[in-house]
Amino acid sequence: MASHLTVKISRCMGKKVFHTQAVDMPAFQGMRIAVIASRQGGRVYTSKLLRQSYRKDGKVQKRTLANLSHLDDRAIALLRGHLKGRAFVEATGGGVEILGSRSHGAVAAVTGAFRELGFQNLIASRPSRQRDLVCAMVAGRIIRPHTELATTRWWHTSTLARTFGVGDAGVDEPYRAMDWLPERQNRIQGKLARRLFRERGLALYDLSSTYVEGERRPLARRGHNRDGRKGKLQVNFGLLCDVRGRPAAVSVHPGNTGDTRTILPEVERLRKRFGLARVVPVGDRGMIVRTTIDALRPLDGLDWISALKGTGVAKLMRRGALGGLDAVNLFELFHPDFPGERLVACRNPRPARRRARARKSLLEATEIQLEKLAARVAGGRLRGAAETGLAVGGVINRHRMGKHFAVTVTVTSFVFARRQGTVAAEAALDGVYVIRASLPDDAMTAGDRVRSYKALTRVERAFRTIRTVNLKVRPTHHRTEARVRAHIFLRALAWYVERHMREAWRPPLFRDTELEEGAGTRDPVAPARRSESARRKASRAALDDGTPVHRFRTLIETLEAMTVNRCRIGTPDPDAPAATFEVTARANPTRQRALDLIDEIARLSQPAPRL
Repeated sequence: MASHLTVKISRCMGKKVFHTQAVDMPAFQGMRIAVIASRQGGRVYTSKLLRQSYRKDGKVQKRTLANLSHLDDRAIALLRGHLKGRAFVEATGGGVEILGSRSHGAVAAVTGAFRELGFQNLIASRPSRQRDLVCAMVAGRIIRPHTELATTRWWHTSTLARTFGVGDAGVDEPYRAMDWLPERQNRIQGKLARRLFRERGLALYDLSSTYVEGERRPLARRGHNRDGRKGKLQVNFGLLCDVRGRPAAVSVHPGNTGDTRTILPEVERLRKRFGLARVVPVGDRGMIVRTTIDALRPLDGLDWISALKGTGVAKLMRRGALGGLDAVNLFELFHPDFPGERLVACRNPRPARRRARARKSLLEATEIQLEKLAARVAGGRLRGAAETGLAVGGVINRHRMGKHFAVTVTVTSFVFARRQGTVAAEAALDGVYVIRASLPDDAMTAGDRVRSYKALTRVERAFRTIRTVNLKVRPTHHRTEARVRAHIFLRALAWYVERHMREAWRPPLFRDTELEEGAGTRDPVAPARRSESARRKASRAALDDGTPVHRFRTLIETLEAMTVNRCRIGTPDPDAPAATFEVTARANPTRQRALDLIDEIARLSQPAPRL
């Protein structure tokens, strides 16, 4: 086929304008623009030639079609693109029209975390519609925590639905995926346990609750309400995490289930169903009590870490067992009341000073009110032992200071005095706590036992994130037990991914990276001090390079502003088809750094260190 190309150069406002005419690709086959440099008389001359290669008698021949040396570099670039079949906007009309924009940056960050964690294979090794819906709901929970129904409305405003191939999902499909998820929960949690725990490792456990709305409320009971919603029915759920606070399993219980009744099934699940030979559960002083210890003790390959309640610590103090805290802030001891246990007594000076200040202010406030009552009795405005006793009881119980006052009430008088002995006894316990554990000395040092117990704050942080503004597990509106369990399990899976993202994003967040890196070597009792870099980052609200410091939620919102734009090229010919294409907004330094740091998740997702 003979090749034909017409090039027309005109001038418009002193600038060259390049016009092209659409020609079929075969007409340009073998054509290219060659740039040839030659030297003559000490000067270099550059020629731009339009050439074509063709075959004649089985041999490759070349011929020059035109000399384009008078064209500037921009026109040459346009010609080269046109020869490769690229579409360009006509200079005499048309333009680029933005048909729509979808948020993409946050989706790219979360899907990058999914890739580094192998999250889709964690849900199910084989691709399926249910797996795609579950992954989309987990990703949506991290980016924009809505209800399941609202998520299906929102995810079309981003690239999330298209990324997971669920753009055509109906209203009921996410709920059917929630019915499918509990059937796979044990398999998923078994994979998580094998990822997070080595042959022997710490398992942090705690129990929380969420209140329930609606008329049909499975598992909802009245119990110890942790949400401050009096009169609301609730559902309890326990969270099992590794020492870094990454969730491995979640269990759902009726709202009136006690803390101590939930830990034993979780320990048995780790040992038998998940195949972990040696487990060290860590629970707070209300979780691992005497009855729980008696049940855990006969189990082979099982140790535990907890703490004494206040009454137990006071008993040890009265018997003089904690006198060593006058010289050091940590020491190990044995006591016949706790056979087979190693106790670690600690005194933290910071809460000790805080409690002393609070007690002093409460005592003074109570004395002021008692003096007013005494003046009323003396003036005859308050008469009778019964009426005076009721008024005194209301005052001393308002701040729970009754044990620190000796009160004498008669028909015509009222006298009170501060009990200095009880005040001094309580002050001696300020900042004192005792860790109890069944671990032998060769398994874990005293300092590591204290650090392990303090690691429970990471489970509490997970509860705060899951329950409140970040992942919004409450309230629960579902009508079937399976969906209630799936509702809570989805939040736990979202926290598993978000926890790794927070670790990878420590540099641009308000996080003290130096403090966290040295957590295993510093004094386990002394208050942690923020590093100089963290104080500088907090005071300036900016990094050393000037980029802003974020919280996790604001960084997600910043990434959401990075969009994918669907554009259309207009043509002067109304009958000609318009070319459409997509353009992703360029990431600014903050967004690009956040996306690059996601690659660190693979390293951060390694199992917790073995004991």
